Amino acid sequence: MTDPVHAKIQAEITENPVVLYMKGTPVFPQCGFSARVVQILSHVGVPFKGVNVLEDMALREGIKSFTNWPTIPQLYVKGEFVGGCDIVTEMFQSGELQSMLEEKGVAAKAGA
Repeated sequence: MTDPVHAKIQAEITENPVVLYMKGTPVFPQCGFSARVVQILSHVGVPFKGVNVLEDMALREGIKSFTNWPTIPQLYVKGEFVGGCDIVTEMFQSGELQSMLEEKGVAAKAGA
């Protein structure tokens, strides 16, 4: 039987080009690591959907088992798990994040 939380996550990452599972919201992050990833995505100018795992305990645990990744935040691009804060930060600093977003056809907002 399919886990309903996993089904919800799969639908969300399929429907939205860039999804960030985080603690808090993009406007009001509630942990430093989530805040850093929000800053990076905002700096790159990529629109993304923020999902607050603090509002739903099942989701908070389900996202960890979905990817077999123990920490939040988690970034998905075009349905693919990219990584957490450290990976996203390293990719951003090396330019790899921007290249990957371009390759996957995720357009940055003009002027970013």
